[in-house]
Amino acid sequence: MHLMAAHMPQEIEVWYMLPALRRELTRIFVKEFQLSQKDAAKLLGLTESAISQYVKAKRGNDLIFTEDEKAQIRKAAAKMHTDRNNAPQYFYDLTALFRGSQTMCQLHKKLDTFLPSDCAICRERTAHD
Repeated sequence: MHLMAAHMPQEIEVWYMLPALRRELTRIFVKEFQLSQKDAAKLLGLTESAISQYVKAKRGNDLIFTEDEKAQIRKAAAKMHTDRNNAPQYFYDLTALFRGSQTMCQLHKKLDTFLPSDCAICRERTAHD
């Protein structure tokens, strides 16, 4: 018998992964690409105050990406920066890339300590009866 997770993978994606991706992208845009906070906000579809909170590390700090994941985020950021019309697609592609990742799985197990060590909720793609 499986226990119902207190956090569904989709909730973790919305509450933790999206803010963490925005944090990383904001850092790259503002610090590496030297965009203004106003331009970064426009690019990410956020308010300037949200960008300011990401810059000051007041948002999106619960999920920490691996160096390999950060490299993937940097690649997407470069595409977003040069191909701004398709920035939402590149952002979505990042969410799809990290959905079911080890990083997401580790956070899920940290949040829901009763999950079994062999839990695969985030990775299972088939419907169950």
